[in-house]
Amino acid sequence: MNISVTYGIGSGPTELSAFDSALNDAGVANYNILHLSSVIPPEAVVEVKKAEPQSAEYGHRLYAVLSSRIETEPEKEAWAGLGWIQDKTGRGLFVEHQGGSESEVEGLIRDSLENMRQYRKNEYGEVQFKMVGIKCKDRPVCALVCAPYMSEGWGK
Repeated sequence: MNISVTYGIGSGPTELSAFDSALNDAGVANYNILHLSSVIPPEAVVEVKKAEPQSAEYGHRLYAVLSSRIETEPEKEAWAGLGWIQDKTGRGLFVEHQGGSESEVEGLIRDSLENMRQYRKNEYGEVQFKMVGIKCKDRPVCALVCAPYMSEGWGK
């Protein structure tokens, strides 16, 4: 299984439109996103790669781990990130964090994953992550990182 971590930033006149703009920038705006917990299945390959919109999948369900942060106050920043660790079989863990600065989000990701590895028997590799941020100017902004697992239609 390939999991391509995608990311986007956006702005709009409302918080919801800023979120949708970030989804669009990440290439996943036309899906119904179903949030997953953060366990990576065996044999998974995780890579950072911006998604391309798939018009044939418009309206499909998209199973994904998602991190997003909206900011409405001028001069403040919105940061979102996903971090992950994997063992040699590909199984692993994602964590999703949000905050007001890059360093805050990176610290939360590292702290969470280091703690989570302590009570599991797997021998995980080093922490990897993808983060994005955007500064609010005069309207709401959103930073978003998404790890889509798979999409699925609704049937006939």
